[in-house]
Amino acid sequence: MVSNVNTEYSFRLKDCLLGAQMLFVAFGALVLVPLLTGLNPNVAFFTAGAGTLLFQLVTKRSVPIFLASSFAFIAPIIYGVQTWGIPATMCGLAASGFLYMGLSVLIKVQGPQILERVLPTIVTGPVVMVIGLMLAPVAVHSALGKTGDGAVQLIPEATALIISMASLGTTILVSLCGKGILRLIPILCGISVGYTLSLCYGIVDFTPVVNAPWFAMPDFVAPEWNWEAVVYIVPVAIAPAIEHVGDVLAIGAVTGKNYIKEPGIHRTMLGDGIATTFASMLGGPPNTTYSEVTGAVALTKSFNPGIMTWAALVAMCLAFVGKLGALLATIPLPVMGGILVLLFGTIVVVGMNSLVRAGQDLMEPRNLAIIAVILVFGVGGMTFNAGAFSLKGIGLAGIIGIILNLILPKSRA
Repeated sequence: MVSNVNTEYSFRLKDCLLGAQMLFVAFGALVLVPLLTGLNPNVAFFTAGAGTLLFQLVTKRSVPIFLASSFAFIAPIIYGVQTWGIPATMCGLAASGFLYMGLSVLIKVQGPQILERVLPTIVTGPVVMVIGLMLAPVAVHSALGKTGDGAVQLIPEATALIISMASLGTTILVSLCGKGILRLIPILCGISVGYTLSLCYGIVDFTPVVNAPWFAMPDFVAPEWNWEAVVYIVPVAIAPAIEHVGDVLAIGAVTGKNYIKEPGIHRTMLGDGIATTFASMLGGPPNTTYSEVTGAVALTKSFNPGIMTWAALVAMCLAFVGKLGALLATIPLPVMGGILVLLFGTIVVVGMNSLVRAGQDLMEPRNLAIIAVILVFGVGGMTFNAGAFSLKGIGLAGIIGIILNLILPKSRA
């Protein structure tokens, strides 16, 4: 663990380039979520920057963390946008932020250990796995040049496969063999190679970029109340809420500070929740702490939280560059598909790894029952209907997992 390092907040002009570099590290992951889900990337830039500033305000500007688009919500956003539209989906996402806020109050009253009692790994691990497994068909269809449901072939399959596999291979190689800052931007490298190949194949249309203005107001979208969206999406927040604790521990290990105690995990969770709700109020994806940026902090020894203020300000400025959003929208589907194969698979592995690290016997009847029901309900698409009320997918799997964990008797030692 690092010790005796200066982690005091200082906002200095000379740190603006460091802040821009931090945003560069987060860039690929930040734009991936809006591009996949149909949200506006310019709005995502603005809400990532504003969310980071709100997080700093709540945490007394003491934690060098950058907040941006959360991968955990990709599946429910895609489903929500297709089923209820963007405004209603934003309602469910805003409610997820309120769940974080409720958890922060619970942590303040009961202590951080309450999370492990209410939301143990035996529940959150399988929920994370369900998120990745549900998205696997989307990744494959995109890699083959098809729409997310596989119904329409948008790009010839042979061409799509060459581009998607080049993107996938580049992302893997950079994550394994990249040195220094390069190793922190594998997604951006994969997109760059795939995009270059797409240019060679002539499947990139720059007409939207030419027509887009240089400066434009982001296409903000206000939420509309939708009870179904709330019930469907809120349980998804269970998994990233637990991961938040791990992210805070990680940045603490890098800086040598115990952020669980000061400013307190209740404050960091509250900051994450407020940032997520704020983002949803404007039509942006939910926010989460970025491990890529934590890696960049460790690499550059840039422990001053003021650097993240610069990253946030640069992100908010980019939000008003109309041609940037238009350029990002020209990225062909197979480019994203190749990266998604790795990304969604990684989400599954993260869930599996959390179960392994928990050190519990997964074949023990109680654990086996909880994990099995969560996985089959989530991946299989189990639905519960009661009149106009409907609960399905990840949301149903998460709620059932929590209930089973609370009611099933503990195994006797």
